[in-house]
Amino acid sequence: MLKIDPTATVSPLADIERSVRGTLIEIGARTLVDSFVKIKPAGGSGEVIIGADCALNSGTVIYTGNGVRIGDAVLIAANCTLAPTNHAFGDTTRRIRDQGFQPSRGGIVIEDDVWLGAGVVVLDGAHIGKGCVIAAGSVVRGTLEPYSIYAGVPAKRIGPRGA
Repeated sequence: MLKIDPTATVSPLADIERSVRGTLIEIGARTLVDSFVKIKPAGGSGEVIIGADCALNSGTVIYTGNGVRIGDAVLIAANCTLAPTNHAFGDTTRRIRDQGFQPSRGGIVIEDDVWLGAGVVVLDGAHIGKGCVIAAGSVVRGTLEPYSIYAGVPAKRIGPRGA
């Protein structure tokens, strides 16, 4: 199911696939989904809920997986990937492609007023606290403290926001 607020702007060059399982994909008020953003139902039945006043820039890919919840006023720079799922790979007698997915680590939660720099990768189980800034090229997993700046692979806290 696809719900787009009438005040949202979705580029005609964005690619939002409808789920064959009926997974909810919701885009909030005044949110901008730029060209070449891809939202793909894959790897689970989690919902994708994007809040109000967000901006998703070109080249960003969001998989539904175990669910993605994005708060209000979240800015996502170009070429970010939100992947709330993990392929199973433990059985060496079967191809990875044939093993399906590991159990959920809780999906992805991004609270309000967050900035993701270009090329950030956010993995299943990530919880990004309110007001965080994530440096370009970082890989996010686990819980990030509110109003903090993170950078690196994996992302580490490098200081408070506003200091």
